[in-house]
Amino acid sequence: RSPQDQDPSEEPAAREPRLRDTPEDICFEATANAIALHPERPLLAAGDVDGDVYLYSYSCTEGENRQLWSSGHHLKSCRDVAFSQDGQKLFTVSKDKSVHILTVEEGRLETRFPKAHGSALNCVLPIDQHVFATGDDGGAVKVWDLRKGDAILEARQQEEYISAMTVDGNGKLLLTASGDGTLGVYNVKRRRFELLSEPQNGDLTSVVLLKRGRKVACGSSEGTMYLFNWDGFGAASDRFALRAESIDCMVPITDSIVCVGSLDGIIRAVNVLPNRVVGCVGQHLGEPIEQLAVAPGGRLLASSAHDQKVKFWDVSALGSLVVDDYRRKKKRGGPLRALSSKAVGSGEDFFADLREEPEAEAAGGDSGDSDSD
Repeated sequence: RSPQDQDPSEEPAAREPRLRDTPEDICFEATANAIALHPERPLLAAGDVDGDVYLYSYSCTEGENRQLWSSGHHLKSCRDVAFSQDGQKLFTVSKDKSVHILTVEEGRLETRFPKAHGSALNCVLPIDQHVFATGDDGGAVKVWDLRKGDAILEARQQEEYISAMTVDGNGKLLLTASGDGTLGVYNVKRRRFELLSEPQNGDLTSVVLLKRGRKVACGSSEGTMYLFNWDGFGAASDRFALRAESIDCMVPITDSIVCVGSLDGIIRAVNVLPNRVVGCVGQHLGEPIEQLAVAPGGRLLASSAHDQKVKFWDVSALGSLVVDDYRRKKKRGGPLRALSSKAVGSGEDFFADLREEPEAEAAGGDSGDSDSD
């Protein structure tokens, strides 16, 4: 046939790349302990148990996730990664006791503190352009100033590993969660330790600010969330048992809703005050969740787990979720409601479910056990 006779549909036209709700999974050769999402761009940093650090660009267009670089500077497991606030640097800490600061563009090692702590490092938190904090396995906390090239505050007030840290909007008060069950408070501006909370049950594994900074929520290894009032750090003002095996990591999605990762591999969305498990955002089936990170704009959540994958979840529906105090009595032990199209058990009635929310009972507030039974 001459080219004129050819059916136009037979032309090898490039197939339009498929758009997805969320980026495809990113698979690693080893478990990614630590992940962070860039504050402005679609970039994911990950640190794995072998000490390698990776930077990926992610996209909702199929086949568009790309590894941009990898860095093998750490001698042991990389425990935490964090982008600087301007997004130009990546902080990484390791079991080898070192802190590394890499350029985001090329992954070039710019600054290194080889023996930053006496014990293996567990977490890192950039506070402002020059100041960052680190916490280790022995309960020691240090605040560093890059202009001085050294620590400006060193304290060991907590007796077990520092699991997580956060700072208020002014970069003044640093809060540290510890395996000894206490919340530590440090004044960064005055370079001093302020106080410890009374110990809670279990290890405190995570700490986040909610309600425009007026509330602090801590997750525990026992599956309980403890709430503190800002300026009332001595004792918890409220506690909420999720009926999950544990709370291993936690990120705020809105002013009232956090996503929590657990040993059972399920990512739950939890509303704080009123305290309610609103449902399941996603899961790494049967694989403990290591870390969660939320993208700028709060639409995408990333999770890493022992299955050596980073998965992405669409959490945009949580932004408009209103949980009021009224509860309709619900059968105890019912399944967790699916809050994203990829969450197990989700059906076509996803949005219908959300519209019923004002009268829905704490979906999963009574259900954590049923997921694993």
